[in-house]
Amino acid sequence: MLKLLLEKLKESALAVLPMTIFGVIVSLFLGISSTLIINFVIGALMLILGLAIFSIGAEASMLSIASEIGHYLVKSKRLWLIIGVVFTVGFLITVSEPAVWVLGDQFKGVVDPAILIGTISIGVGIFVTIAILRIIFQFSLRTLTMIGYGLVFLVAIILAFVNPSFIPVAFDSGGVTTGPMAVPFIMALAYGLSKARGDKDAEIDSFGLVGIASIGPILSVLVLGVFFSPQPASLDLQSTFLDYLLANLVQMMVAILPFILFFGIFQVTVFKFSIQKVFKVLIAFFYVYIGLVIFLTGANAGLVNFAYEIGFSLVQFQMNWIIIPIGMLFGYISIAAEPSVMVLNKLVEDVSAGAVTKRMMLVSLSIGVSISIGLANLRVLTGINILWFLIPAYTIIITMMFFTPRIFYAIALDSGGAVSGALTSAFLMPFTFGAGVGLGANTLTDAFGLVAFVAMTPLITIQVLGLLSKYQKQHTVTKASKKDKVISLESEEKL
Repeated sequence: MLKLLLEKLKESALAVLPMTIFGVIVSLFLGISSTLIINFVIGALMLILGLAIFSIGAEASMLSIASEIGHYLVKSKRLWLIIGVVFTVGFLITVSEPAVWVLGDQFKGVVDPAILIGTISIGVGIFVTIAILRIIFQFSLRTLTMIGYGLVFLVAIILAFVNPSFIPVAFDSGGVTTGPMAVPFIMALAYGLSKARGDKDAEIDSFGLVGIASIGPILSVLVLGVFFSPQPASLDLQSTFLDYLLANLVQMMVAILPFILFFGIFQVTVFKFSIQKVFKVLIAFFYVYIGLVIFLTGANAGLVNFAYEIGFSLVQFQMNWIIIPIGMLFGYISIAAEPSVMVLNKLVEDVSAGAVTKRMMLVSLSIGVSISIGLANLRVLTGINILWFLIPAYTIIITMMFFTPRIFYAIALDSGGAVSGALTSAFLMPFTFGAGVGLGANTLTDAFGLVAFVAMTPLITIQVLGLLSKYQKQHTVTKASKKDKVISLESEEKL
């Protein structure tokens, strides 16, 4: 157990420390108060510890039952049961996603966090169900993606005339749902279901679900925008570590308990695990709870305030455009060290048989997301409508899917969740928000939307790498074919 904890602490530290070091250097240059710097360091340490404990618990609780649920649903052969269970699981797993709670706290000046989190969770539940049904009925992933984003942009264009302020909020919601809780669980559920059906392409079918699931909250929050009038956005910069700790102890209990009850029902009716295994799962849920409390307390009380102050201070200079390169550096460092990005890089290297290396993936993703942060901060300076970026980008993404190998565009759809992780919601978003406040911009329309940019970039980057891999394979085959012809001609001459 101690060895596992140390491994997870190392993994979390790799994700958080580069951002911490660079953040402290920038803050010293800007003359930010020592109190904020100390709180930032404490928050970063809590983030490392919280993520480590959370990861241990999630793997032993969520993942241990995800595959079992998938197997059971296939064997039951009851469509209504599959729909009901998958929707419930999708809803509950999103409610317990740490990044969603960070987002809810940041948007509480716009809409009540409970309403926003509930709306996001319903959207995920519906689209996870649709994604699972796609596997069962073998519906095209590419076609489903086209339909999903077609609906998203249709509603977004309508909302642009009614309540444009909710458009960036909606696209950010899609990015934060695919975090350390949802991604492994959804993929494990899909893999268990595909494997139980005996699909030859079980591994391929397990990819793409996270990408489809992220469409749900975008669409549901866009619909929510029809019924809510926009309010000025504001961050809570006054609450202390103790305030957040006490609040999170209650909120996370509310978030986790329904999932434990759900497990209890399945245990009695389906799983019937041994008492020893049930005890282990319950302990794992306790780790998830403690990890979430520590993580959210550190993020909200330490990182959010600090990042906000850096963004606000940078735009006070005459050269306020400096937020673009500084933001890009923050983006490059944070994305390069995300644990989920490391896993994704290894995965693509294996799938491409080494044609696309981990280093190629890391550099391309880091550069891509860095550019995304730059574009997000450009919006803060100029106020350009977010749809002028998103519509052309997703048009390119969907067009590329007709030429990219299936496995690569499936992985690409999931990769947005890998890069829009804990550091994006806890640091990069408040950084841009602070810059927006410092410039006097409309923060709701101009500062939010950063997560949408971050989640969008890998869908292009990985497909480009897929096309490169496809070209390399074709080139290798052509070269080998020519070589065989030369050998054949030489043999004939000898004869």
